Amino acid sequence: MAVSRASRKEGYTRNMKIAIEDLIGLPFIDGGRDPNIGLDCWGLSTEIFRRYGQQLPDYKISCENASLINCEVNKQKPFWRRCEGEIPVPALVVIRFTVFCDHTGVYIGQGRFIHTRKEVGVNIDRIDSVAWSKRIEGFYVPEVRV
Repeated sequence: MAVSRASRKEGYTRNMKIAIEDLIGLPFIDGGRDPNIGLDCWGLSTEIFRRYGQQLPDYKISCENASLINCEVNKQKPFWRRCEGEIPVPALVVIRFTVFCDHTGVYIGQGRFIHTRKEVGVNIDRIDSVAWSKRIEGFYVPEVRV
C-alpha cells in the first residue's frame, strides 16, 4: 500500500494505521524481509518506507552481530538527515541497546514508533517510555533517494 505525500504530514492518522495494521503481531525473523512471514527490525523499516514510496538500501546482517550492524548504520548516515524539532512521519528511529546502534524502528506519529523484537514481534511503543527514551539515538529521514 502506498501512502500519499499529503498524508505524510498528518502524523499517526488513519492512513498510517492502514499502512501498518497488517504488520502488528508479525513474528520477528532474523534477516526477515517478507511481510507475509516475518521481519527483522530493518526489514520492517524498509517495508514501511516502501509503503510511503521510498526505497531504502538493504543489507542482511544477523541481529546477533551488533558491532557489524553499528558499522552499517554509521556507513549509511550520509544518506540520512537527522531530524531536529518536530519529527516527520515516517522517520527512522535508530536505537542503541549497548554501546552500538543496533536496532531500528519507524516513528509513526503521536509519540509512538513501530519496531520488532525477538520476544514480542512487531509492536508499537512510546518514544518517551522508560524502556526506550534513553536508548533512542535519533530520528532520521532519507537525505537523498537511496
